[in-house]
Amino acid sequence: MRIVSRALFFLLGLASAGLSPARAATGDCGDAAALVQQAYPKARKSADGTSFTLEPHTSITSTLPESEAPFGLVCKIWPAHDDLLLVAVPLIDTANADHLHVGDIELLVVDRKSLRVRQRLLQPGLMTDDAIVIEKVEFDTGRYALAPSVTAFGLRIEMAHHSLTAPFTETDLRLYGLVRGELHVVLDGLVVAGSGGDSDASCAGSFHSSQVSLAMSPASHQGYHDITAVERTNTDNPSPDRNGECQSHPGKPVKRTYRLRYDGSRYAVPAALKVIGL
Repeated sequence: MRIVSRALFFLLGLASAGLSPARAATGDCGDAAALVQQAYPKARKSADGTSFTLEPHTSITSTLPESEAPFGLVCKIWPAHDDLLLVAVPLIDTANADHLHVGDIELLVVDRKSLRVRQRLLQPGLMTDDAIVIEKVEFDTGRYALAPSVTAFGLRIEMAHHSLTAPFTETDLRLYGLVRGELHVVLDGLVVAGSGGDSDASCAGSFHSSQVSLAMSPASHQGYHDITAVERTNTDNPSPDRNGECQSHPGKPVKRTYRLRYDGSRYAVPAALKVIGL
């Protein structure tokens, strides 16, 4: 991971061209408790009805107010298949003592009418954090038409480390496609946004901020369209002037273009955009 900052003077609001995330609405879950009970028949419901427990010590939170940590169900109707509901279920290990949170995410593709789970895929470790805290989980339902019979959806995870001297934020993207009736990871761990740097907690410092936009390419490999990733990066080196006022000193913006190609299993992620640890 790269260290990133919310306290940047110049945090970029770079507009994403091409594919952009459609943010998940909590209302898309509908009856979240019914969703959980259908997907996890052995889950035990809490007395207040807001959470469930799976043996031996896994917690599922069924509802999530916007102001709280992102450990509840996230749901989004899939526009490419509007009879289906995408559901991300954080599975939190309540016996953990070594990290702030330890957990997985299970992705469900659910029939909207019957709530029957059509496909499911467990993603180990995606809800594990510590000093760098997970702040948001959302679906990205941009039109990822990877192949004539394969349309993918994305899952974005936003993380942050709130520090005055070394702040950090990062958003990671993973893409999932239905291939021959099964859910598969087709792109794993692409950094699509981030900011960070170092400062003296007063003014002087060195900061960077970047954002990546994605677009489908007409070129293809192994039957899947290439994905063009355009990274835009800005830098700033603020310092106090003679009067002690903090002044911004932005550098020249840098634009880099990458081509992501399918290798027969998944899209290869450029080293510069890869989540560290993968």
